[in-house]
Amino acid sequence: MKFISWNVNGLRAVLKKNFLEVFTALDAEFFCLQETKLQAGQVALDLPNYYQYWNYAQKKGYSGTAIFTKKKPLTVSKGLGITEFDQEGRVLTLEYEDFYLVNCYTPNSQDKLKRLDFRLQWEAAFSDYLTDLASQKPIILCGDLNVAHNEIDLKNPKPNQKNAGFSIQERQAMTALLARGFTDTFRHFYPDKTGAYSWWSYRFNARSRNAGWRIDYFICSNALLPQVKDSQLLPEILGSDHCPILLETDELN
Repeated sequence: MKFISWNVNGLRAVLKKNFLEVFTALDAEFFCLQETKLQAGQVALDLPNYYQYWNYAQKKGYSGTAIFTKKKPLTVSKGLGITEFDQEGRVLTLEYEDFYLVNCYTPNSQDKLKRLDFRLQWEAAFSDYLTDLASQKPIILCGDLNVAHNEIDLKNPKPNQKNAGFSIQERQAMTALLARGFTDTFRHFYPDKTGAYSWWSYRFNARSRNAGWRIDYFICSNALLPQVKDSQLLPEILGSDHCPILLETDELN
């Protein structure tokens, strides 16, 4: 089975570029989007054989997540069940017999870490949410988690140590989450691979120089690892400042 995750940085924008061609070519059972930046009714996608699920932010043109899937879920839930965190359309969860699929767009700590306190409160609540789900059945978490976990995960670690996405607090939160029984699947398969990034600034020709960050993830419950076959970044696919990422697994129900 194939899972794709992609921060499209505005679905309406990427629809004018190459989204439908990429979507068709990848032919995934699950296609998860972050930062859709739209409200209900603003796009009508004709995706034969796919169920469509959306979680919109209350603020127009901001945040938002979606999942398009060939497999109808048992249940669908939006958010964490906490009002202060559920106004920005950041979490979408599908339940299946064998697993939960959680699509997430983690809040950015912003310039000078001005939203770091909110981010860390989010991290604690989200970690509890995932742990609760995982106590029922294994999970697959994907999305833009807005953190480069280790120095290998970004081109220029030293000058970014106090910047959003690479602060010690955010990195510690990721370490703490993984310690709860989860695995970063890309690093599971490619522990020492350098130059592997999923996001590049639009400034300074960052993408052409591959001066990027790996902030998009497939994370799974440790119990699912034997059924995970590969985890890849797809930097050759353009259209957003992020590239899609791929998870391949055995058949799951």
